[in-house]
Amino acid sequence: MAIILVVDDEVGIRELLSEILIDEGYDVRVAENATAARLIRNETRPDLVLLDIWMPDTDGITLLKEWHAAGHLNMPVVMMSGHGTIDTAVEATRFGAFDFLEKPIALQKLLSTVQKALKHDKPPARLALTLEAFSRISFVKEFKRRLEQAAAKSPILLIKGANGGMAEICARTLQPPRAPWLDLSGVSSALTQEMLEKVTGGILFVPDMAGLGKMQQMNMAFAVDRLEKLNLQMIAATASSASALSEAGWDSKLLARLGEIWVAVPSLAGHGDELPEIASLLLTNFVERGEVPARRLSSGALNALRTLSWKANPESSWNDLYALVRNLAITSLEEEISAEDVARVMPADVGGSPEILSLLPLFDQPLREARDAFEKMYFEHHLRLEGGNMTKLAERSGLERTHLYRKLKQLDVKLGKRNEE
Repeated sequence: MAIILVVDDEVGIRELLSEILIDEGYDVRVAENATAARLIRNETRPDLVLLDIWMPDTDGITLLKEWHAAGHLNMPVVMMSGHGTIDTAVEATRFGAFDFLEKPIALQKLLSTVQKALKHDKPPARLALTLEAFSRISFVKEFKRRLEQAAAKSPILLIKGANGGMAEICARTLQPPRAPWLDLSGVSSALTQEMLEKVTGGILFVPDMAGLGKMQQMNMAFAVDRLEKLNLQMIAATASSASALSEAGWDSKLLARLGEIWVAVPSLAGHGDELPEIASLLLTNFVERGEVPARRLSSGALNALRTLSWKANPESSWNDLYALVRNLAITSLEEEISAEDVARVMPADVGGSPEILSLLPLFDQPLREARDAFEKMYFEHHLRLEGGNMTKLAERSGLERTHLYRKLKQLDVKLGKRNEE
């Protein structure tokens, strides 16, 4: 049974379309705004979305573009529009909309469009994730603007502080629609003029300069001299310093040329509140592209991610988060990733002390149980520090001794003979 998601802020339209489609044998889910639509789309993976253009929080076109940029258009989307927005609905086909329906929607038109969309057997392209998907996060939006501004002024752009998957997200952001793409790290033989001419007007991408051999470095030098003539743009990424690359044998003139214009990926330090959304977008993209099993982050896992500290290694924080989320999805045994899973795979230089890591499973518990568990750990910890001295424990905790004894009994904190003295 096909699942159809109806997204419209008017309750009457949602109910009418829902009733019609249910009578036709479809499994229908409804959303009153873009926020609800995002959640339902991620949880149920609908076979078709009927999406209204005008909505109060985020309009349908913006939501469509967001799904397009994040590589989430693995289902047909049919736009619904009033008379004044038909041109906008038609324009939406540029961003992946399958068709559009004009309100008021005629019954036969609705059913025929739904049937055509569901029978549409063209496999959806697995669109690459770009920074556009993170456009609601202000510091990422600012980084994207810097990236685009620099790329517009130079045929060579170096991205510092990222490599691999995160570097590709940045580079794909700069790739014009349908422009050719050549990953130079995958070219092991000598690069030729003919090979470059085949990707004229496109992107030459280097995901990690530190991983290139001598032949690939020579290929980069060969390409650099021909970029402008063939209207090519080279986007190279590295998490290594110029001195480290030089010590590894890179030609100093080539390094100087590559490093003329560069943009550093911003650190995640100080952006804890944005980490859950970033991690969720990365995970959804991994799942959509078939790189990992179907997984979702629990509220406890999201809260655990929010507490991560990237101060120890801010230059590679995006790479670390990218790897962390991918590792979580691949190694978690359950479909829902828990806070305990986060603690299990968290890099030591990111997560902090063992004591902090031991608290992460509390995020998966209801507030009352989590508070009691924390209080028990708190008192047991300070009892050990004070050698079981109840007077000192009362002073440290700020509790009167009678209240303290009552509290310890309630929490089932074991007291030895020395503790009772």
